Amino acid sequence: MDLAYICEWEKWPKSTHCPSGPLACTWSCRNLIAFTTDLRSDDQDLTRMIHILDTEHPWDVHSIRSEHSEAITCLEWDQSGSRLLSADADGQIKCWSMADHLANSWESPVGSVVEGDPIVALSWLHNGVKLALHVEKSGASSFGEKFSRVKFSPSLTLFGGKPMEGWIAVTVSGLVTVSLLKPSGQVLTSTESLCRLRGRVALADIAFTGGGNIVVATADGSSASPVQLYKVCVSVVNEKCRIDTELLPSLFMRCTTDLSRRDRLPAITHLKFLARDMSEQVLLCASSQTSSVVECWSLRKEGLPVNNIFQQLSPAVGDKQPTILKWRILSATNDLDRVSAVALPKLPISLTNTDLKVASDTQFYPGLGLALAFHDGSVHIVHRLSLQTMAIFYSSAAPRPVDEPALKRPRTTVPAVHFKAMQLSWTSLALVGIDNHGRLSMLRISPSMGHSLDVGLALRHLLFLLEYCMVTGYDWWDILLHVQPGMVQSLVEKLHEEYTRQKAELQQVLSTRILAMKASLCKLSPCTVTRVCDYHAKLFLIAISSTLKSLLRPHVLNTPDKSPGDRLTEICAKITDVDIDKVMINLKTEEFVLDMNTLQALQQLLQWVGDFVLYLLASLPNQGSPLRPGHSFLRDGTSLGMLRELMVVIRIWGLLKPSCLPVYTATSDTQDSMSLLFRLLTKLWICCRDEGPTSEPDEALVDECCLLPSQLLIPSLDWLPVSDGLVSRLQPKQPLRLHFGKAPALPGGSTGLQLDGLIRAPGQPKMDHLRRLHLGAYPTEACKACTRCGCVTMLKSPNKTTAVKQWEQRWIKNCLCGGLWWRMPLSYP
Repeated sequence: MDLAYICEWEKWPKSTHCPSGPLACTWSCRNLIAFTTDLRSDDQDLTRMIHILDTEHPWDVHSIRSEHSEAITCLEWDQSGSRLLSADADGQIKCWSMADHLANSWESPVGSVVEGDPIVALSWLHNGVKLALHVEKSGASSFGEKFSRVKFSPSLTLFGGKPMEGWIAVTVSGLVTVSLLKPSGQVLTSTESLCRLRGRVALADIAFTGGGNIVVATADGSSASPVQLYKVCVSVVNEKCRIDTELLPSLFMRCTTDLSRRDRLPAITHLKFLARDMSEQVLLCASSQTSSVVECWSLRKEGLPVNNIFQQLSPAVGDKQPTILKWRILSATNDLDRVSAVALPKLPISLTNTDLKVASDTQFYPGLGLALAFHDGSVHIVHRLSLQTMAIFYSSAAPRPVDEPALKRPRTTVPAVHFKAMQLSWTSLALVGIDNHGRLSMLRISPSMGHSLDVGLALRHLLFLLEYCMVTGYDWWDILLHVQPGMVQSLVEKLHEEYTRQKAELQQVLSTRILAMKASLCKLSPCTVTRVCDYHAKLFLIAISSTLKSLLRPHVLNTPDKSPGDRLTEICAKITDVDIDKVMINLKTEEFVLDMNTLQALQQLLQWVGDFVLYLLASLPNQGSPLRPGHSFLRDGTSLGMLRELMVVIRIWGLLKPSCLPVYTATSDTQDSMSLLFRLLTKLWICCRDEGPTSEPDEALVDECCLLPSQLLIPSLDWLPVSDGLVSRLQPKQPLRLHFGKAPALPGGSTGLQLDGLIRAPGQPKMDHLRRLHLGAYPTEACKACTRCGCVTMLKSPNKTTAVKQWEQRWIKNCLCGGLWWRMPLSYP
């Protein structure tokens, strides 16, 4: 467990933080972190702002002026990581969503309010989606065996079983408030008391049961009072939201029943369910000024002993013993230093005894530990159930002897730097903490948790978590923190191997995600960095191919089973003729008839296809050098087949509107460049296509490709710029010190290779990578960039034709690689 980077605010005097204010922090499945700080000075107050950053570019923080009238007490991301809830000490709740799908542009169209009643707990309603990880089956071939869907009911359903969206909150005065978002955009809000006798609620947490109910745990802050639990049922009756509450068994903390310790730990400071969908296990922490005790409790069904008299009176009672729900303590710690923050894992590993035994047998530790931060600045990862320490991190102070009691330590007058809010990432391999000086620290949590694992097993665990992200659609940045450059090659190979073992339908669904995953892995090693360009070019090629094929329309509407796109693929695969016109004859050209304006609007995309084919063929004689982008395409039959189909489509469209054809600069006026390139491309495709035997390109083909530069001008392809992110530059045991709002001069990582077309100087012309338009050195149009691959495109479309809209819909929400869009500031010379 070590520090990856630390990011701090500039120009803040050290005395400006307000020590009493609680901080909120939450980490989304898309690896966006939202947090608050308690910094304030005479001219600026940051306590009512929400700060959002992407973990790959933490210095690029986006601060939202939330318009909350009081300090923010809770922040909560939804399951998709695209919406955020914020609540304050005045009872106001706001729901934030991305404006124009930009991760640094937020708006709050809806919200709810409980006037003047501070919110202590907040959660989105459960959508009924729950996966289980089967660690023991990590060697199984099917993803369906490794990750299975658990039967879990949504908190509330619409007509047809669709989960209804909304949120639930608990206030200090003991009210529970539920807001439901109707599909029309209307918000239904209802507020109800948790029980008849309302009391103060200092701490609360919310969990969900498999049957669709909600469980709320509350405490009034005193360790002498019980921890109360309530069942909450939400329903919609006559277009109004209705809340029913019911009391569940409550509990007293074990440390308070001991008379000698009761007065020593007067306050309950932390109350958490072990997981959002696990309402049977709860974690409690009682503290004094200097020390804390943490306890883990479990709700169990127990049989009630029945007196013999009743058994004789009613024999039926004797057969079926009545049961009662009771809280039982699972484990408790000895006296610890005072706990300042708790973070719980989100990885869905169930915690039954058999599963825990499986985890210890397979040595799979991610998701088993929860994090405790202490006032002395240290962080401990402890086991979720046994509370045994698994890993320790010391931030500033020298490590102390573990056996030294907390009470004997000398008390310092100045409070040490400690975390006031913490969150674990979605794979539990990283931990973020916000300290009492407003700084953000990112810690790596080793998947081995300090145990010595052999390399093969460590690789298998990382592979298993990558597959989990591939299936769920979560971002995998936190896994990349643990990938060493030497692991990249074998991880990419094993990932591909596992992918090819899946069913064809699932492969099709995951085809783009695996390419994006391979690209991000290849960035981490200097040996594989050029393949990043190939994977992104392949993503672009797949998107162009499916968009252009979807524009083709059958001539007669009641055509049989195959669409024109499928028929095109089939005919191109069957006819291996090198003459483009002979392939065209077999197609129904009336299916390819499009509007002239549409064809002209697609010219830039068609130009890219033509340029790419020319570049690949011209680089065939240099194929011995894998350091050139495009190298992997020369032996990829599927991609070459795709390019061949597109060349045929472009040729047919060129007959309709010659100005939409790719433009080549040829040495001879009479040369038919399209036919020449199609002929060479077909010969290369025949060498490596999936159906036939693979062979090396023959001498004649290589010679013809050698002559290409003397016949046509080879374009310099604008390869994707290498992203300026952190993950490829992080060194083990060397944390980076960064400042919010100031881009760092990072040490050159593995991507610092001076490759042709990969490095770009500040004043060079920029390119719209998805529309293939030149933007100039200092674009005047507002642009957005992808947070993962660095791809740049304009915010507003310059063309309004339907075909262009269809193309833009493919990447309006996310980049083709799945990364989020971030609005770029305009640059000036």
